[in-house]
Amino acid sequence: MNEPRQLSWETTAVYRARVRGCLLGGAVGDALGYPVEFDSLDRIRAVHGPRGVSDLVPGADGVAGLVSDDTQMTLFSAEGLRQAHERERLKGIGGGWSRMVRWAYERWLHTQQASGPGAGGPDRTAAGTYQGPRGGLVDEAWLYARRAPGNACLSGLARDFVPSPSAELGPPGPVNPDSKGCGAVMRAAPFGLTRAGAAEAFRTAALCAQTTHGHPTGYYPAGALAAIVSYLVTGDSVEGAVLRTLRLLARHPGHEETTAALARAVDLAAEGGPDAGKVERLGAGWVAEEALAIGVYCALAAHRVEDALLLAVNHSGDSDSTGSVCGNILGTRHGDHGLPHAWVERVEGRARIAALADDLAAECVRG
Repeated sequence: MNEPRQLSWETTAVYRARVRGCLLGGAVGDALGYPVEFDSLDRIRAVHGPRGVSDLVPGADGVAGLVSDDTQMTLFSAEGLRQAHERERLKGIGGGWSRMVRWAYERWLHTQQASGPGAGGPDRTAAGTYQGPRGGLVDEAWLYARRAPGNACLSGLARDFVPSPSAELGPPGPVNPDSKGCGAVMRAAPFGLTRAGAAEAFRTAALCAQTTHGHPTGYYPAGALAAIVSYLVTGDSVEGAVLRTLRLLARHPGHEETTAALARAVDLAAEGGPDAGKVERLGAGWVAEEALAIGVYCALAAHRVEDALLLAVNHSGDSDSTGSVCGNILGTRHGDHGLPHAWVERVEGRARIAALADDLAAECVRG
């Protein structure tokens, strides 16, 4: 998936911090938004005060810091990519990333169908016989919580479609061809962490998004988020990463809705004065291009990480997905040390998320 590179200790440390920041930042944004995901802005302010959510708050189950399917699927994306890199390094078998990621998503699907680790095992899924690696995330009991998984993700993974690694992008995909919900973009950030380059990150994320979302505005935002993350890993600014990603998008047929949404986010951020009203001018985040645009706008418009994450979740819409996207972006830009530590320490699965991030970074550095 990428060529071996020699990195200095300092460069490696920065890279590891960005990978950690991406996964932990996404989890923090997700946990901030999950309790208010289906609430209107008026409802959020009525319950949490005129500023809305300003901290991790309990959801319906009375626990603060819980993550949703957004973080769950992001972690399985990262695990599948790590396994693909490991297979290539140890066995010299390249080009298997689409199958490895697909198997990872089947393991996530198993967690949504079983009561816990060992309950039936991952041998059988709705798509048929599972033949991939076992262990890892599928053994984590906390990941078996069912936190409003998307219908397109569930129905898409019930079909055994694996994109060809050499396939060309072009509308529409064969699975859920009319679906452009945010279930693909919210899990796509890890594709940008592999150091394969932004163009390849865009392509692999978009192709893997087609396993569940066939509409080009369902899978291009996934590619775009992966490309933004890839540019940030190399040290680009958020604005620079977004502008370069817009140029990548323009190469692909059917990109117009995604491009227009991202361009609106950039223009709106340039106006200054970030507020919830401007967030809602970009939509509610239920569809992929809106979730991406809101996450990008908040990352650009607010100067402090805390303020950007709170801006991303205080709106009438898919607050956990927009918070997650914003957290992925800012966590990559600033590294895990740039995230609000009081929130990171309280987020569900923090230690396991950090360990997975370190495993992915180490595997990509090796090769």
